[in-house]
Amino acid sequence: MAKISDVAKLAGLSVSTVSRVINNQKYVSEDKREAVLKAMKELNYQPSTAARQLRGQNSKIIGVIVPRITNPFFSYLVDEIQRVAYKNDFQIMIFQSNEDKEKETSFLKLLSRKQIDGVIMCALENNEAFIESFTHYGPVILCNERFESGVLPTVSLDQMKGAYMGTKYLLDIGRRKIAYCTGGLFDDSGKDKDRNSGFYQALTESGLKVNPEWIFVDQHTISDGKDIARKIAAMKTNPPDAIFTGSDEVAAGFIIEAQKLGLAVPEDIAVMGFDDQPLAELTTPGITTVRQPIQELGRQTVELMINILNNHSYQLECEKLEMTLVIRESA
Repeated sequence: MAKISDVAKLAGLSVSTVSRVINNQKYVSEDKREAVLKAMKELNYQPSTAARQLRGQNSKIIGVIVPRITNPFFSYLVDEIQRVAYKNDFQIMIFQSNEDKEKETSFLKLLSRKQIDGVIMCALENNEAFIESFTHYGPVILCNERFESGVLPTVSLDQMKGAYMGTKYLLDIGRRKIAYCTGGLFDDSGKDKDRNSGFYQALTESGLKVNPEWIFVDQHTISDGKDIARKIAAMKTNPPDAIFTGSDEVAAGFIIEAQKLGLAVPEDIAVMGFDDQPLAELTTPGITTVRQPIQELGRQTVELMINILNNHSYQLECEKLEMTLVIRESA
């Protein structure tokens, strides 16, 4: 691996002159600059990231924290973040928190050690004050997460509106016994609280109450959806006639297993997904779902980060972050 001294020798210049060229400093003649760049190219020399950090320069790396990359929502989100970042000469470093506070903390500490320039948080495990303390070292942006205070820069979709929209549609087609799945808990705080509020509001407006037997918490996967189908099929009295799964993955698992158990979708039970992943079009029947503009969310989040790092202003295009209902055959 070539060293800076090798570049200096090939260019016929001093190490200090090569260093000034690498750091874009003044007082270097154009012919010397060209000689250094030519030598770097011939030797395939790349300046050390660690060395640049010690000199106070940016790493050109943005950290992205997700709960788990295996969730298609986050896979597509990270893919768009990476695409836009690369287009702007930034790299991304992906961290999976697995909903663990200590893991999240260890990732945030990379910001304080100047190993990354900023952090995009697509999941939150620690409290606001703790996370905000890291902004002394670089920008922290919340992506599809939020704190009530709104102190940290935030790019998010209206999860309450999305859940309300999906639930209202089920009510409008005549369903009155609606089961509900959440990736967190069904309470007024913590994960999915906004979606919980949207679901509750739609029911309340229709004069209906939440049935605790039809609430399924901590649901994320196709396997979870299959398990819910088995539980509902086993309800001999008062089973639900619709289910808001909160995820196309859960919806797909539910439909697959329900059909095996003799439950017809949507005749016996209507199924509503969330996200509008490609999977939603592949099941039979296709999944009616709430579409989240994932690519737009990723694009605007990383563009906001890059503008903050470059000390530029940036205006979010909120109209492009609106959710929409996609009607297929499951409801």
